[in-house]
Amino acid sequence: MRLSTKALYAVRAMVCLNLQKGGEPVSIREISARERISLTYLEQLFAKLRRSDLVRSVRGPGGGYVLARPAAEIALDAIIDSVEETLAPASCVEQKEPCCHGEQCVTHQVWLELGERIRDFLASISIEDLSRDALERRRGDLLNPETGELS
Repeated sequence: MRLSTKALYAVRAMVCLNLQKGGEPVSIREISARERISLTYLEQLFAKLRRSDLVRSVRGPGGGYVLARPAAEIALDAIIDSVEETLAPASCVEQKEPCCHGEQCVTHQVWLELGERIRDFLASISIEDLSRDALERRRGDLLNPETGELS
């Protein structure tokens, strides 16, 4: 299974949104520049994120986007669901009908369980978790390796 660029960019944009300006609205242009994602592409992703109630727009001077709820309550599976069609590892798993062979193939249960584990894993990680990891990584990059102090 391979996640699309839509999913990868949406998750990165949401973390970026959470990290910038301490909860203040952030423009898509700022996110585009910081994450090096096409502005047009981000506009499409944010339209989907907004429809899924993951972000909300703030109009006016200094406007932009903010998270629609606390970062700890926004899991990766919800973000991916908002921009993806499926998290299923095989097409037969997302269909209500049996496999294309007319009955369930011998591997159907494996793909079904794999899909459930992928979803459970992604549901266990929040934007807050990724933001914390990003901040710790940044802090580590700023530490002087000889003294252990911030540079």
